[in-house]
Amino acid sequence: MPRSPRTCFLDMPQKDPCQKQACEIQKCLQANNYMESKCQAVIEELRKCCARYPKGRSLICSGFEKEEEEKQTLKCTPQ
Repeated sequence: MPRSPRTCFLDMPQKDPCQKQACEIQKCLQANNYMESKCQAVIEELRKCCARYPKGRSLICSGFEKEEEEKQTLKCTPQ
């Protein structure tokens, strides 16, 4: 059965605490022809939401968590 176009693709049985922000990013990107630069404010809101929860609590935030891990690895690697 097809989903309503208003339903966010990130709908999960157990609601992710940052789902609302992720859906706002999706809407912003669609409205702005996928130009990420036009959606920095909503992306920052998702980052703030992710910072409020422990690592692993939000599946949506796992991309930011991985990004942070990679930054830490680069900082620790001798140049």
